[in-house]
Amino acid sequence: MAPDPGDREAVAEQVFVALADPSRRAVLAALAAGGPATATDLAARLPISRQAIAKHLTLLADAGLVTAEPGERRRVRFRLRSAPMRVAQRFLDALARDWDERLDALVAHLDGTDTEGETDDR
Repeated sequence: MAPDPGDREAVAEQVFVALADPSRRAVLAALAAGGPATATDLAARLPISRQAIAKHLTLLADAGLVTAEPGERRRVRFRLRSAPMRVAQRFLDALARDWDERLDALVAHLDGTDTEGETDDR
């Protein structure tokens, strides 16, 4: 089950768990390149069995990264959902800003241009 969209940390965590597996990344890349597809369609494009793809699609759906839509003759097609990926991207952006600020402060300190903590000894 997909996490509550309002719980950004839970959404980001499930996205990162889903992206940790190279096969799931391949499934997402195939959907991004070819559009909505069934597990059978994806198995024809990827070196992964249909059964394995079905399991990966379940985990991707639980993370909210894909959605299942009914197709013809009871075939289920999967479509990418970008909203959870954007939540994870915002999480990474905030983390990167924090690191950038710390690294900039370290560079300033090492270069002797750090003005924080200086005292006027006049």
